[in-house]
Amino acid sequence: MRIGEIAALVGLTTRAIRHYHHVGLLPEPERRPNGYRAYSIRDAVLLARVRRLTELGLSLDEVRDVLADDAGRELADVLEELDADLARQEAAIRERRRRLGALLAEPPGACGPVSPALAALLARAPETDSPSAAMDREYLTLLDAPGTGGRELYRMLGPLAADPTMLTLYQRLDALAEAPADDPRIAPLAADLMAAVPDEVFAAIPADGAVVAGFKEALLAEHAPAQAEVVRRLMEAFLARGRG
Repeated sequence: MRIGEIAALVGLTTRAIRHYHHVGLLPEPERRPNGYRAYSIRDAVLLARVRRLTELGLSLDEVRDVLADDAGRELADVLEELDADLARQEAAIRERRRRLGALLAEPPGACGPVSPALAALLARAPETDSPSAAMDREYLTLLDAPGTGGRELYRMLGPLAADPTMLTLYQRLDALAEAPADDPRIAPLAADLMAAVPDEVFAAIPADGAVVAGFKEALLAEHAPAQAEVVRRLMEAFLARGRG
């Protein structure tokens, strides 16, 4: 059989067969005097098996193992490994769909896809249309990455998020949107916000304050002058109490 004939017989393309020759999966058959490859029935049986194995999801390296003689792995071992890998993929897909479903169920204006730990924290917070509260919730996503300690911080902030008095504090901060940086309401609001923070949060503050100092300027730039002054005082008080 010529290459086009065997390709049609086993359901492969001639390009695929040539690739199998190139990677050493299928030995090159002898050529006729006219230069054409002469494929045998044995070659067709081998190619049909290759096609079935690749359709199961095996890589060409795994197919080579299966087709090898005694030195190769048993087909059952390869298929069991493939089945376990597919099971892991299925579990990952189910988890992604679960999180996607939760995201689709969020009300308009929600922060977007977040970890289960942050989602649980946000779920404890009462609904509000406060711009300051919305900004704080967005800032929490900066800690929503592996290795940042966000999960533990989210746990600490749980009682604070559920405290309805926080809405009043946010409203007071919202009221400073048009105020100057020397507004007399700044100092008492900063003190009240500081008093609302759970004691255990301060133990989580780095001793050198590098994490806060790194984005301090950018954070303050996001606020109006009076609000930025509240945030500045709050950050400085945080660091001072954390070092203490």
